[in-house]
Order: sequence, then structure tokens, then C-alpha cells
Amino acid sequence: MAIRTIDVALPDRLPEERTWRSALWWFVRRNPLGAVGGLLMVLLIGSAIFAEVLATHNPVRTSARVLVPPGAEYWLGTDNLGRDLWSRVVHGSRISLVVGLASTLLGAGLGGVVGLVSGYLGGKTDLVVQRLMDIMQALPILVLALVMAAALWPSLMNTVIAISVVIAPRAARLIRSSVLAIREFVYIESARALGVSHGRVAFRHILPNTFGPFIVLVTAQLGGAILAEAALSFLGLGIPEPYPSWGRMLSIAAAEYAQKAPWLVIFPGVAISLAVFGTNLLGDALRDTLDPRLRGS
Repeated sequence: MAIRTIDVALPDRLPEERTWRSALWWFVRRNPLGAVGGLLMVLLIGSAIFAEVLATHNPVRTSARVLVPPGAEYWLGTDNLGRDLWSRVVHGSRISLVVGLASTLLGAGLGGVVGLVSGYLGGKTDLVVQRLMDIMQALPILVLALVMAAALWPSLMNTVIAISVVIAPRAARLIRSSVLAIREFVYIESARALGVSHGRVAFRHILPNTFGPFIVLVTAQLGGAILAEAALSFLGLGIPEPYPSWGRMLSIAAAEYAQKAPWLVIFPGVAISLAVFGTNLLGDALRDTLDPRLRGS
């Protein structure tokens, strides 16, 4: 009996594994606004890292050239003490990024641990912890940050602590909601049946599965942390002089020099707006990409 053969046309080459360039291009096409936010974040990080190279003058050195408008020598003009505004804005990106990242990671880390323990243990522990989180979240963000900053003296570390306290309750609620769903999965029940300790189950099997929401939270809260630092410095409770902080620049210029030297208000304000705008756009894009419920919507 003759055996019939079927010719199957094979592709010339197998599909290539997705590289980081193709993944980046896919992200840009899918989330163009998120790509804009990522570009702004790259510029912020680059200016913070290479502030010494980008600055044209010493950011804290005073001179007799006070309130000089923007020009060839002073790109963004000078302030009331003769300090170069461009150099201060560039170095201010370093302060804003350090405070924003440190406070966001500290607050999200502490809040994540609290949410993990609260959601995993449940019962009375969860009830008490969540009521405390509700009390902290009931206060406006800026009011709570002002209370914490006023209780401490103005410094870089105390500003980080004040802002991290504001972020912790939101991180705790988010991680807790993820833990409540993950702890009911079959592999968690199997680990318990095998006699795995509660600590290993919580930190080895549940915690890694919350990294997606954690990354989205850190990115989304970074803009709020930068804005909170600018608000605290504007009110005199954040980064003290002579450190170049965007909020401190606005505080000095807004009251007396806004009409006489508008560049003292415009350029630090634009820097704050672009930093917060970029982090919010990138955070929304990462949320849409990492959250399975939002894919394809």
C-alpha cells in the first residue's frame, strides 16, 4: 500500500527570542506617553548623576552678579545672591531624586512588610494593623508630612523619614490586597501541608509574587515624594540651605522676586513639573503593562 506524504512548508527561520531592544520598542508603541515619561526620568537621572559635569558654576558660591537675566554666561540667570540658577537646578535634581527614591523605597519597603504580615496572619492582627493604616490614610498627605517634618529638625535624613511615613500606609494596603489573594493559591496550601514554616511561606513563596505591584507602587509614588519634598522645602521644613533644592528656590523667589526676576520661579517650577509628570506617566504605563487585568484594554 502506497504511503501518502504531506508536504509541510516550514518557515525559513524560527522566530527570534525577544531582545531588550524589541521589548523596548514594543513598550514605546504600546505606551507612547509612558515612553515620554521614561525619557523624562532618564533625563532626571542623567542630570543627577552628571550634575558636576553639567553645572557651569559652583551652585552654592555667591557673587556680585545678582539677578542677572538668562544669557550666554548664566544660562538660566542668577538669583538674589548671585548664584548660577542653571547649576542650582541641575544639582537640585540630585537632591530631589535622592530624597524621592530613598523615601519611596523606605516607605514602600516598611509598608510592604506590614502589609505582608497583616494579610498573611489575618484575624485580630490584621484588624488592628489596618485600622491604624486607616487612621494614617485619613490625614491628607501634605498635612501628615508637615506634622512629621515639624516634629524633626530640617535635614536630608529627616525629610526622607517624614515622606516615607506618608507612603507606608498606601504600600501596606496594596501589598495586603495581593497577599490575601496569593495565600489562597494551591501551591501555598501545599507548602503548608508539607510543614513549611510560616515565615518561609510568607517571605519565600508569597513575597516574590508581590514584586509586580510593588514596582508599580514605587514608580507611582516617586512623583508624589518629589512633590512632597518640594513642598516641605518651600515651607522651610525640608532641605536646609545651602543645599540647592527646587522647593527652596521657589520659596526664596516667590515672595519678593517673582515680578522682578521671573526666571527664579519659572525654571525650578518647570523642573518640578517635568519630574512629577514623567514619574506619573511612567507609573501609569508600568501599571497597564504589569497588571494582567489591564492588558489589552
